[in-house]
Amino acid sequence: MTSVEAARRGDRLFKSVAVAAGLTIVTALVLIAIFLLIHAVPSLRANHANFFTSAQFDTTDAEKLAFGIRDLFMVTVLSSLFALVLAVPVAVGIAVFLTQYAPAQLSRPFGVIVDLLAAVPSIIFGLWGIFVLAPQLMPFELLLNRDLGWLFLFKKGNVSLVGGGTIFTAGVVLAVMILPIISSVSREVFRQTPHPQIEAAQALGATKWEVIRMTVFPFGRSGVIAASMLGLGRALGETVAVLVILRAAAQPGHWSLFDGGYTFASKIASAATEFSEPLPTGAYIAAGFVLFVLTFLVNAAARAIAGGKVNG
Repeated sequence: MTSVEAARRGDRLFKSVAVAAGLTIVTALVLIAIFLLIHAVPSLRANHANFFTSAQFDTTDAEKLAFGIRDLFMVTVLSSLFALVLAVPVAVGIAVFLTQYAPAQLSRPFGVIVDLLAAVPSIIFGLWGIFVLAPQLMPFELLLNRDLGWLFLFKKGNVSLVGGGTIFTAGVVLAVMILPIISSVSREVFRQTPHPQIEAAQALGATKWEVIRMTVFPFGRSGVIAASMLGLGRALGETVAVLVILRAAAQPGHWSLFDGGYTFASKIASAATEFSEPLPTGAYIAAGFVLFVLTFLVNAAARAIAGGKVNG
């Protein structure tokens, strides 16, 4: 066997392994979706409430199931979007500082410190949020409720602001949790800005900020958007920290940051010890399927944006 034939055989083998690895992931996703559907459909058929519009989630009686995802969807989306609004400007600012302003001796260790936030366990963030952060945020929440209560986001919610178990507090904690993801991806994108473009702007007499605004930001826009979407996907699926922080709500929510309640993930986790009967368990699996689809769509959008940037 010649060296050329050996190389071609090695290429074919590597291609087969790569294709098998890719198909394994796709197969796993399809099997997860099928599993969720199989266990969710019987409960959906037995449901006595509208699955998409009802705020009720009662699975205590297997013969009278009444569950809907309206409030779960509201709390999940509102807390995640609020976290995204808080995290993106800070993460982009950190990325700009580390890639454009900070010297190498400071950029590397500071970047490592930011990335290490991703290694902190969720339960630690949850305990920090409810016992340390929430009391500090309470005066600010009261101020917002008093002065901006006419806006639906800051209306009085379905839980007391005392104690901090609100979407507002959960959103701030989620913002800290997704910060390293957005910052890390944004840094790598900004570092890839073509040097000829930067040098051309500098040759025209542009200031440092003008160089960043005219070259770095336009080049990295798609990457920042993709990083933000990845952070959003992380926030949508967060479980333990949100479960620790958010208080259960007796009344339906009204898209206020001062509401309480459950996200999809925290609702499922809170009832995990009660999964003994098929139909009540299927109700939570149905909610999990919605979260699976929502998170999958967000991450698929992020990959599409990042892929479009590479192909462009």
